[in-house]
Amino acid sequence: MSRIRSANTGPERFVRKFLYKNGFRYRINYNITGKPDIAFPGRKIAVFINGCFWHRHGCGNSVMPKNNRAFWRKKLLANVARDKKVEKMLKKESWNVYRIWECELEKNKEKILNRLKNYIKK
Repeated sequence: MSRIRSANTGPERFVRKFLYKNGFRYRINYNITGKPDIAFPGRKIAVFINGCFWHRHGCGNSVMPKNNRAFWRKKLLANVARDKKVEKMLKKESWNVYRIWECELEKNKEKILNRLKNYIKK
């Protein structure tokens, strides 16, 4: 577990590279509520790139570990609660929140990234 990164993960770098190639300029780990992975302060858009396991997406990647279940259940449910709280606070501050799930990015990279690009442009 110590080798798992909290920032600059593969999916984050992939999305940032796509955005930069398409002419978007952004801030990473911008200092607002929840520290989104990518932020567009001028447009007030916060982008979170979530790992399915850590944020309990509900797909095949978010399987509960068999060892120490009580610990993991508490930890992962706290992550979900924090995500909801952060999103609510950001919306209260007039930020738009966009989430990208790791499994969606693995399956349909082009579709997901184009959807993000269109979301930012509007």
